[in-house]
Amino acid sequence: MLRLVKLHLLALFALSLLIGATSIYAASGRIYGKLTTVDNDVFEGWIRWDKNEAFWDDPIDGTIEKDRFSDTGKKGRRYKDKRDRTFDFFGLANREGSSVWFGSDYASSSQLQFGHIKTLYCDGEDEARALLKSGQEVTFVSGADIGSSVREILLTDINEGDIYFDWDDIDKIDFMEEPREPNDGLKRLYGRVSTRRAGEFTGWIEWDVDEVFNRDYLDGDEDRDRQRKIPFERIAVIERRSSSSSSVTLTDGKELTLRNSNDVNSENRGIVVKSAEFGKIKVDWKNFEKVEFMEAPTKDLPRYDDFDGGAMIRGEVETEFGEKFEGEIAWDNDEQWTWEHLNGEYKDLEMDIPFSVIMSIEKSSQRSALVTLKNGNQYLLSGSNDVDEDNKGIFVIKNGEVMEQIDWYDFRKLAVKN
Repeated sequence: MLRLVKLHLLALFALSLLIGATSIYAASGRIYGKLTTVDNDVFEGWIRWDKNEAFWDDPIDGTIEKDRFSDTGKKGRRYKDKRDRTFDFFGLANREGSSVWFGSDYASSSQLQFGHIKTLYCDGEDEARALLKSGQEVTFVSGADIGSSVREILLTDINEGDIYFDWDDIDKIDFMEEPREPNDGLKRLYGRVSTRRAGEFTGWIEWDVDEVFNRDYLDGDEDRDRQRKIPFERIAVIERRSSSSSSVTLTDGKELTLRNSNDVNSENRGIVVKSAEFGKIKVDWKNFEKVEFMEAPTKDLPRYDDFDGGAMIRGEVETEFGEKFEGEIAWDNDEQWTWEHLNGEYKDLEMDIPFSVIMSIEKSSQRSALVTLKNGNQYLLSGSNDVDEDNKGIFVIKNGEVMEQIDWYDFRKLAVKN
C-alpha cells in the first residue's frame, strides 16, 4: 500500500513538472499559427510578418471597413442641452428614443493586434478578413501588412525550419498558442528609452521600426568608413551623438561611433517602445537620447490567451452642461472596440493607447485631452482629431437604439467602464 502511495505521489510530481515546463516553454510571446496555402498544403510554426511584426501584441497595419454613424450635415454643435435634444439626420428628425441611424461604410486605419485574431483569411490581392476571438469579423481593404505591400511572411515550421510565403500563396492562417518554446535562440528586445522632453519609457523595443530580435543587426560605418554589422545581443547602449551619428556601447564595454546608416542617424524611422500598461510610443530621432538594453522579463511576454478579441467600449460621458449619458461608445465616430487605439502626441512623441487600458478621457482644451490609464499614469495628448476640436463626435448608444451625439465643444469627460 505504501509503495502505491509513493508511486501516486511520484506521478503527481511528474505531472506538475510537465505542466510547469509547458508554461515555461510557451513563453516566447511570438505569433504562432497553422498556415494553409491555396494548394491546401499546411504548415505550422512561428510567424514573422512583414519583417517587424513577430509578437502577439504587434498590430496588423491596414485599412478596415466600418459602419459609421451619419453626420448631421450641420456645422457647429450636435449636442444640445435637455431643453432641446433633437437631431436632424439628412433632413430626417431623430429624437431621443428613436432608432440609431447608420451611415454608409467607410475606411479606417486599424491597429488590431495579432493576439485578438482567431483566423485570418487572405481574400484577394489586397484584401483580408480577420475573424476575432469575440466572433467579430473585420475586413481589411488595404494596408502595409495586407496584400502585395507585405515585404515577406516568414514561417518557422516546427519541423521543417524557415519557409517564406508570398501573399498570394496563402489561403488562411489559424492562430493558436505555441506548444513549446522555439529553439532558434531569438529573444525580444527590451530596454529603457530616454527622451529629450518626455522622460523615460521602459518596454519592448522596435529599433528603426524594424529590428525586434536580439539577433537582428545594427548597421553603420565606423571611423575610416569601416562597415559594421552588430547583433543587438552584443549592444548595451545606443546614444544619439548628433543628427548624423550615434555612440554605441557594447556589452563588453567597448565604445564605437557609427554613422552613414538610418540605424544610427536622423534617417531612423523611429524608436518604438511597447508596454501592456500604456500601449505604444514612437520616438523620432530629434527627440531620442539613448536606449539601454536590459534582460527581457519573460513573465511579461504577451501570450495568445491574454487577448480576448475585444468588446464594445462602454462608458459614461459627461457634458459641459453637467448631463451624463451611459452606454456603448463610438469615439470620434470611429473607435468602438476595446482593441482600438486613442492616438495623439505627448511631448513630441507619437502615442497609441488601446481603449482597454484607459480609465478616462477628459477634455483639457479645444486642442487637447488628459488621458488617465488604469495604472494611474496620465498623459496630456494633442495633435490628433481623437483629442481635439476636429473630433467627429462622441456617440453614446443604449440597447442599440438610443443615441446621443456629443460634439467636442460640449464634451467634458468619458469614464470608461470596461
